[in-house]
Amino acid sequence: MASTTNRSKYFDNAKFILIFLVVFGHMISPYKDQDKVLFTLYTVIFLFHMPAFILISGYFAKDFRKKGYLLKSVQKILIPYFIFQIIYSVFYFLVGKEKTLEFDLFQPHWSLWFLLSLFFWNLLLYVFARLKWAGLLVAVILGVAIGYFEHAGSFMSISRTFVFFPYFLLGFLLKGDHLKRIIGAKYAVPAGVVIIFTTFLFFGFSFPENAVPWLLGDTSYENMGGMLPTDGLLRGIQYILTLIVVFGFLPLIPSNQYRITKIGERTLYVYLFHGFIIKAIQSILPDAISENYLFLIAFSFVVCLVLGSYMIKKYTRPIVELKI
Repeated sequence: MASTTNRSKYFDNAKFILIFLVVFGHMISPYKDQDKVLFTLYTVIFLFHMPAFILISGYFAKDFRKKGYLLKSVQKILIPYFIFQIIYSVFYFLVGKEKTLEFDLFQPHWSLWFLLSLFFWNLLLYVFARLKWAGLLVAVILGVAIGYFEHAGSFMSISRTFVFFPYFLLGFLLKGDHLKRIIGAKYAVPAGVVIIFTTFLFFGFSFPENAVPWLLGDTSYENMGGMLPTDGLLRGIQYILTLIVVFGFLPLIPSNQYRITKIGERTLYVYLFHGFIIKAIQSILPDAISENYLFLIAFSFVVCLVLGSYMIKKYTRPIVELKI
């Protein structure tokens, strides 16, 4: 991360790896309950991949005070959310997932919650950026507290907006020098390997099957098995564990240029379109495919390559970025 160019390559590589984990995580989701290996992979992925993605998004939101930033957020985030919410509504109806064609713009379909929350996170910066690091403490308190509100769920992505906002705000507060010290520390890479390996071991042997909703952050404590006074403490521990894994993952990202690096600039296209492919392929593949780990990995990788290609961007840019 010694130069602007290297930083760009670094973040593009990170975003490609993370979008691959998004696709792979969604690909194995239907099979995780029948396979211990896939369950472990799924839970580890969902522990840190979106927090890492969100932290990087916050890191690149430092220009939010510039003129036109809010309007750009509406154009680049909110309007595409509404467009794809409508498209997914039609898609789910056509494939039989929904019996009737309904357009509920405030109940995000599947992965679209990220766009809606991303818009709200950018709005929240106008308040929390003034508080600086004290704002991060407030954001964590709100992320813990939202779980005690039974009706705070997926509607308008309220729960996830508050649960994941601390990662976005932390990314915003981090400066290049902070990341350089973390990523470039003398023992950062071996420490990262140990952290990731240990997390896999811990989750493989100890993670409760009924605790998956905690990783998703889209519902209240009550809806995750009954509200207890200590649930807030558990979410606080989850924040700490997640950040340890995120900062264990970041030093492992290379800063070199690869063929896949360019796709890191187009992760939004992969994120928005992969659901159509994943849902379609899962409906026709036999359950036995869950035993073929190599196929699941390779297929997820190919989806990223195809949807992150220049051709996909060229012909879908009008609805993704509202540019012709």
